Amino acid sequence: MTLAVANPATGETLARLPSDDAAAIAAKHRRARAAQPRWAATPIDDRLAALGRFRALAVSRAEELAKLLTTEVGKPIAQSRNELKGLVARIDFFLAESPPVLAAHTVHAEPDGSLEERISREPLGVVANVSAWNYPWFVGSNVFVPALAAGNAVLYKPSEFACLTGLEIARMMAASGVPEDVFVPVVGAGDAGAALVEQPVDAIFFTGSAATGERIARATAGRMVKLQLELGGKDPVYVCDDVEVERAAASVADGAFYNTGQSCCSVERVYVNERIFDRFVEAFVAEVRGYSIGDPMDESTYIGPLARAAQIEVLESQVADAVAKGATVLTGGRRLARPGNWFEPTVLAAVDHSMSVMRDETFGPLIGLMPAADDDAAVALMNDTPYGLTAGVFTPDRERARRILERVRAGSAYWNCCDRVSPRLPWSGVGRSGIGLTLSRAGIEAFTRPKAWHLRSAC
Repeated sequence: MTLAVANPATGETLARLPSDDAAAIAAKHRRARAAQPRWAATPIDDRLAALGRFRALAVSRAEELAKLLTTEVGKPIAQSRNELKGLVARIDFFLAESPPVLAAHTVHAEPDGSLEERISREPLGVVANVSAWNYPWFVGSNVFVPALAAGNAVLYKPSEFACLTGLEIARMMAASGVPEDVFVPVVGAGDAGAALVEQPVDAIFFTGSAATGERIARATAGRMVKLQLELGGKDPVYVCDDVEVERAAASVADGAFYNTGQSCCSVERVYVNERIFDRFVEAFVAEVRGYSIGDPMDESTYIGPLARAAQIEVLESQVADAVAKGATVLTGGRRLARPGNWFEPTVLAAVDHSMSVMRDETFGPLIGLMPAADDDAAVALMNDTPYGLTAGVFTPDRERARRILERVRAGSAYWNCCDRVSPRLPWSGVGRSGIGLTLSRAGIEAFTRPKAWHLRSAC
């Protein structure tokens, strides 16, 4: 059984990789299970030194790795370079923060020394990491770097759409001194992911669609394993009537169309105060029409192909549904007639919440713009969704933004920005956007279990 890897910009087959079947995945789990105790017993300084060498390899090979990423997922080369550059800051955060987070500490001690209460942190064991294709370096490192730092073994399944990058990550880990039985890649499509989830692992960290996350939750029910699900979003932005219209339009458009709209936290719904709606729409459409579409290896390209051919049908369906219900296509609206997976950057107006483009995850270069009567109306629209990943407000008034955002159900709140992730802040969702978290100090603790120590000096 083989996995075909294609270039989404051309349709050309890049590689055919042998896929892991259920027996092979079970064998990989046994290897990881046997190797994990020795890795956990390795001094933390040595574990972090190996991860530091991995970081150095990512820096020295950044251009080569960026080109590989662009070739297999279609991400414009400048954006691939940005991902590799941002990876360094994430690893630096984990290297700096893991020692204090993972260190045992005393929380109470009697003055006479008769009783001490301490908390230590132990690794979970074997972690299954089913990762994503849209940001394989970012999304993957959020899991496997702190997991390894904490002393876990990792069964790492890269997305079938980013498997060449995933295998390169595994080779770099081995070259950096992480034992090959401690960081083990699993190759395959959905069936391989399902077989991995069935293994008797200690934790499952998944990034992907809400539908797949729900299947994983059902499959693990009753097993008492730690489950982290980073799922989809239908992320809203509200533009207040006091903004500088052209600047806000450019920022929101970038939030919607960066990485060809294929970010977990891409802007997927835009609400604009009705007082400035027409001016904002005009500026927004002008910005989108100025985007360069083409060869993702070209330095000037901003919009590349979709990583998955099947997503084109989703976009076509959302456009057709919206138009049938009264929406207007202001620009774009069609797939491009060329080899590969191409869709025009598309802006819709006269949309409402009866349309799938305003309800269901889009994950592509398509956005709807809708007026809001006032701030209260905007909050109601922003919360009219089962998702809750991020939400943003554009206004020069910080207090106004705070009042709005504190009423919105979302794991991350943005003021005058969007589509941003920081290693210092937790990354989490509400509702169908998932459970659990990564990043921040809490995202290091997530790969451990606390042990409570009651220490009495006399028996």
